[in-house]
Amino acid sequence: MAGGGIRASLALAVEPLTIEGFEPFGHVIEPDAAREIRLINGGTTTRFHDLATVDVTAEGGHPLISIFRGKPFALPVAVRMMERHPLGTQAFVPLHDRAYLVVVAADEDGRPGNPRAFLGDRGRGVGYGRGIWHHPLLSLGAVSDFLVIDRGGPGANLEEADYGADHLVSRI
Repeated sequence: MAGGGIRASLALAVEPLTIEGFEPFGHVIEPDAAREIRLINGGTTTRFHDLATVDVTAEGGHPLISIFRGKPFALPVAVRMMERHPLGTQAFVPLHDRAYLVVVAADEDGRPGNPRAFLGDRGRGVGYGRGIWHHPLLSLGAVSDFLVIDRGGPGANLEEADYGADHLVSRI
């Protein structure tokens, strides 16, 4: 903080990642969230269909598939800032069965409101809706890989905002 001041901190409780609880921010990516289930490939494969919206074509965008490798954070985790992508959605699907934190916030006059923290686990991913404030990747316990589907292309697709006080996740 400029001038060497002390930042205030606020406790941030962690909620379980549920389809209903996360709905204001996007989608939980797991089989239970499927809008339709289909048997394909001669009945040898179950397709959990349409788990999350991919919305990336604004202003000439195109879909990207990447792998993000997150270094683990140790508790307490200080949530000091949030980011959002106004031109597209973003999906994170863990490639390991490890816990991770998802921190999101509703928009309040162009800035992130009070954050909510969710515990991602059991291989469930999340899809952030277009323009949803969220914290960058927060792996826990070990280095973790995530399959990420997001937007590439022209246009300003990243906004960041700092909080005046840290929101601390001290326990899960």
